[in-house]
Amino acid sequence: MTDHADPRPTVLFVCVHNAGRSQMAAGWLQHLAGDRVEVLSAGSEPADQINPVAVEAMREVGIDITAARPKVLTAEAVQHSDVVITMGCGDACPFYPGKRYEDWKLDDPAGQGIEAVRPIRDDIEQRVRDLVATLTN
Repeated sequence: MTDHADPRPTVLFVCVHNAGRSQMAAGWLQHLAGDRVEVLSAGSEPADQINPVAVEAMREVGIDITAARPKVLTAEAVQHSDVVITMGCGDACPFYPGKRYEDWKLDDPAGQGIEAVRPIRDDIEQRVRDLVATLTN
């Protein structure tokens, strides 16, 4: 079966390091939508590893993102996606006509403690819930 035969929408979350915000968003979407949506994430300058505080913040709400790895953003990933959510990657994010783009203004959890990351996590949760409502009805 080819990707084109897959009726599920594909959502790509993009931030600079693909270590915090985009990984938390991907974790939320996978958790809330399950297999109804294909979830991708990438970074314009991926970090070596996922942000351990982001992992901890997600663990607190019962979502395990420890297996996630930062990945480099490719044009193919964008072309494959129906919805592209950017989080502060600016001009590094490629633009293709016909895709739905949203730019989420979120604080960067890099270098922040758990107290600062929790509200970012909760903000992402609400945004992902709103997104799921538009994708799966």
